[in-house]
Amino acid sequence: MGTPVFVDGAAGTTGLEIVARLEAHPEFEPLVLDEASRKDAEARREALNDTPFAVLCLPDDAARDAVAMIDPASPTRIVDASTAHRVADGWTYGFPEIIGRERIAEASRVSNPGCYPTGFLGLVAPLVRAGLVPADWPYTVNAVSGYSGGGKALIERFERDTDIAFRTYGLALDHKHRPEMQRYAGLTHEVLFAPSVVPAFRGMVVDVPLHLGAMADGPSADALRDELMRFYSDSPLITVETGGDPGELMLGRNAAPLDDMVLHVFGNADGWNARLIAVLDNLGKGASGAAIQNLNLMAGFAETASLKQR
Repeated sequence: MGTPVFVDGAAGTTGLEIVARLEAHPEFEPLVLDEASRKDAEARREALNDTPFAVLCLPDDAARDAVAMIDPASPTRIVDASTAHRVADGWTYGFPEIIGRERIAEASRVSNPGCYPTGFLGLVAPLVRAGLVPADWPYTVNAVSGYSGGGKALIERFERDTDIAFRTYGLALDHKHRPEMQRYAGLTHEVLFAPSVVPAFRGMVVDVPLHLGAMADGPSADALRDELMRFYSDSPLITVETGGDPGELMLGRNAAPLDDMVLHVFGNADGWNARLIAVLDNLGKGASGAAIQNLNLMAGFAETASLKQR
């Protein structure tokens, strides 16, 4: 019998994928309440307090309520897949490659990164730390995701209305992912974030265009790529592509689940412009896969156990 993990909110898209990864895990075993119990406050309270690990796959307010159910003396360690605690005091941001695997391993409260911030931070945070790009630059992020990231309502909308070819949103420029992007990249200014959705179930491309020639030190695209390669040299889940310009990057409508992320750096001939691009599965490294990676580190298991890599 494996180490039990209570999945609170297992009926949602992220929860279902976490349960599937736990069922395939050599060391963990998912604990899921039945239909009659999953909305019973006492049944949830018992599971949240008596299970070694719990993953919250809930809306933000429900995730806060779930945390409030946990007795301060309870040994239960939490991974929260919602937005609720990503910049909250007392929580460790669950991006091991950026925050540090040791910090995740020691934490009792871990907040999963958002899917879009995973791509942005994976690209930008190491370069800011290295001083290759400025912390006070006005960064722009253009990103497209599969529709599964929008939850059941958006999934139903895209699968019902097959005429939808593209959806852009966040037009008030206040998307809830922006605070974690700014904080964990160490930026002076908020990020200008332009998210969109395409008619593919899963997958994500996060694109950060840069005017390198307008920066004081004018870093080269090659220098940015070299730093990312150095930074992720020991990462089993993040790779930096070195094969040059492939001509195009694409998302498939029916792509298989993946829990890794591939980073690209493209530059033009005169060195003025660059595009930093992350390709990942919004439900994998962007959500459920990240939760399992964090659980593995917290429990002392192999970091990539039950994760799917290309």
